[in-house]
Amino acid sequence: MFTGLVEGRGRITDISSGGPSIDLSISPPSEMAHDADGTLGAGIGDSVAINGCCLTIVRIDDEGWTFQAGEETLSKTSLGKLSVGDHVNLERSLPANGRLGGHFVQGHVDGTGTIDDIQQDGEWTTMWFRVPESLTQQMVGKGSVAVDGISLTLVNVEPERFSVALIPHTLEVTTLGQRQVGDMVNIETDILGKYVLKMISETGHA
Repeated sequence: MFTGLVEGRGRITDISSGGPSIDLSISPPSEMAHDADGTLGAGIGDSVAINGCCLTIVRIDDEGWTFQAGEETLSKTSLGKLSVGDHVNLERSLPANGRLGGHFVQGHVDGTGTIDDIQQDGEWTTMWFRVPESLTQQMVGKGSVAVDGISLTLVNVEPERFSVALIPHTLEVTTLGQRQVGDMVNIETDILGKYVLKMISETGHA
């Protein structure tokens, strides 16, 4: 379980193919690689959200963390489009005594979308994302959505796209500040929306 509050940006250092899967090596920021007391910030077997996709650390060395992404993950997310040198959003799983500052994010990406428009309004940025209608059916204005693992509040929801308002801090500390129109992003809708949609589809009413 995650919160959608990105801890830092990592850099892809190596991508190696193993048939239908890939090994993905990432150099995390120093504050994530080691805790304040000098101990490792993560261990083998730990879960980390990479651009919103939950993967397991399978190896740790001086270069950073290595993960394995299977065929299903690559087909449903943008991880297969990454290249060495790209930056990614990282968040370690939420500890039981942790503070929930975003919303409940599972790290189970529902699908991908593309950036449809970027509008500047003073210090604020409005970003529109084009997605399949099956995803917007699970969204509501002022609700929550995770875009590349970032917990965001929905502003407008249309049949095949939605918008969010971004403050300068979010653009600075996540990969959204580097994104351009046409770029692909991972989308995870709020789990509450999934349950409501399932209930309505099965009963015919809320």
